[in-house]
Amino acid sequence: MAICESSVQSRSVKRKMLFMNGAVYLIGAGPGDPGLITVRGAELLAKADIVLYDGLSNPELLQHAPKAEQICVGKHGKTRIWRQNEIIDEILRHAKAGKIVVRLKGGDPAVFARTAEEVEAVIEAGLPLEIVPGITAALAAGSFAGIPVTHRGLASAVALVTGHEEPSKSESALDWDALAKFPGTLVIYMGVTTAESWTQALLQAGKAPDTPAALVRRCSLPDQQTIHCRLDEVAAQLNPASRFRPPVIVILGAVTQLAKTMSWIQDRPLLGKTVLVTRPQGQAEALAKPLRDQGARVLLQPAIAIESPEDWKPVDSAIAQLSEYDMLIFCSHNGVQFFLNRLEERGEDMRALAGLEIGCIGKKTASALHQFHLQTDLLPDTFHAEAMANHIGPRANSKRIMVIRASRGNDQLSRQLETLGADVTQVIAYQHSDVPECAASVEAAALNGEIDWVTVTSSATAQSLHHMFSESMNDMKIASLSPVTSKTLVDLGYSITAEANPYTIEALVEALVKAEK
Repeated sequence: MAICESSVQSRSVKRKMLFMNGAVYLIGAGPGDPGLITVRGAELLAKADIVLYDGLSNPELLQHAPKAEQICVGKHGKTRIWRQNEIIDEILRHAKAGKIVVRLKGGDPAVFARTAEEVEAVIEAGLPLEIVPGITAALAAGSFAGIPVTHRGLASAVALVTGHEEPSKSESALDWDALAKFPGTLVIYMGVTTAESWTQALLQAGKAPDTPAALVRRCSLPDQQTIHCRLDEVAAQLNPASRFRPPVIVILGAVTQLAKTMSWIQDRPLLGKTVLVTRPQGQAEALAKPLRDQGARVLLQPAIAIESPEDWKPVDSAIAQLSEYDMLIFCSHNGVQFFLNRLEERGEDMRALAGLEIGCIGKKTASALHQFHLQTDLLPDTFHAEAMANHIGPRANSKRIMVIRASRGNDQLSRQLETLGADVTQVIAYQHSDVPECAASVEAAALNGEIDWVTVTSSATAQSLHHMFSESMNDMKIASLSPVTSKTLVDLGYSITAEANPYTIEALVEALVKAEK
C-alpha cells in the first residue's frame, strides 16, 4: 500500500504541535486522606505547572506539586464554586499555552465527577490527555467504617447512586422501584440536602423502613463520623444539612450491621486529637505522617523558615580551605544539605573532604550525610553539643575543627571544643528566621481551643511559637524534642507534657502517644 509522503509529514507536524501545547491529567484525589493518592497521581502532580483542585481534594496533596500554580475552583461554604464551563476554559487556556495541567478531583474521576465534559473538551482541543483513577468515596467509606459493601452471605452486588441529579432534568432518570428491590448494597452519593426526597422514593417503592443504614461523613479523615440508623430515620439525621454537613456517603443494607465487629479506625490512639506540627516547610511531613497514622488531625504551621545564607562568601571560603582542617562537624541535617550542595555547585565533589574526620549530631544528620555517600566518623549516642564534645574528648587538643551550623544555632559546641584545646571555625551554612504570622485557619483553631497538642523541635521554634501564639499556647499540651528545647520552653513559662528520648522524630511521636493514653 502506497503512503503519501506529504501525509506522513503532515501527521508528524501535527504531532509535534500537539505536544508543544502541553497536556492535561485528570487525577483522582481519593476520599480525603492524603496518603490514599495513587503513585501515578503523585508522579504527575510533581510534573504539573498548573493544578486546579476543588473542595473535595485534600489541599495537603498539593505538597506533591511544589512548582505548580495552585488554583482552587471552589469549596462549599468557603469560596465561590466555579461553573463547569469556567473550569474547562481554565484547563484549556493553560494547556494550550504549553503547560502541564492537572485537574485534581475528589474520589475517582469516573464516579459522579462530571469528568466526561472535561474529557470531551480536551479531546476536541486536540490535547494529550490521561485519566488517573482514585479511590472512590463509596469504597473508602465502607473500609474506613468497617463495612464491607459486598459480602458473600449478605450482599453480592453494590449500586452507586447519586442523591443529587442534574437540576435541569424534567424527571428522575433513576428507577427507584428497581433500586428498592436491588439485591445488594446501595451507596448514595451527594444525598444530604435531598435526603427527604430519595428516602421517600425508596420507601414508597417498597424498601423496608427498617433497612439498616450508615451515614459516613468525611471518610478516611481524622474527624470521620458515622451514624447508624434505619432508612426511615435517615432524613431526620441529615436535615437540616447543618446537623451533619457534607461530604456524606449513605450506605444502605444489611452489611452496615457488620461495623461493630469490623471497625478498626477508633482503635488509633490519637483519634479525635488535633496536633499542630511546626517544623519548617518541606520537613513537616516526616512528623505529620506518623501522627496521622495514629489517627490525629494534623495542622501544619511552620514556625521557622530555612533559607540560603544572605552571602555565600563565608561558606565558599570555608570550602576552599577544607584541606587545612582536621575535623568537620555538622550540627543538623539542614547543615549537611546546604553545605554539601554548595560544594557541588562550586564544581567540586566529595573528594574535597578527603582526610577529614566527619562528625554528626544526631542520627538524622548522619542519614543526610549518607545521601552524599559519606560515612560518619563521630556520632555521639545523644543529640546535643555536650555529647559531641565528650565524644571527641582530649583528641580535640590542637585540632582545627570546622563546625557547620545555622545562623541562630548556639555556640555551645564551639566553646566546649575550644576549652578542650581545639581551634574552631564556625560556618553559617543556612539562615533561620521566624515566620511572622500563622495561617488564619490555624490561628482560629488556636483561639477556639481546638488544638490539643503542639510539637516543638528546637529552641528557635519555641521562641517563634511564643511570639506567634502568645497566651493561646497555654491551652495546648506541648511535646518537646529534647531537654534543650524543653528548657527554652520552661524559661518562656510553659510546661512540658511529653519529651522525646532519644531525641528523634520517631521518639517524639511515641512520647506524645504514650502521654495521651
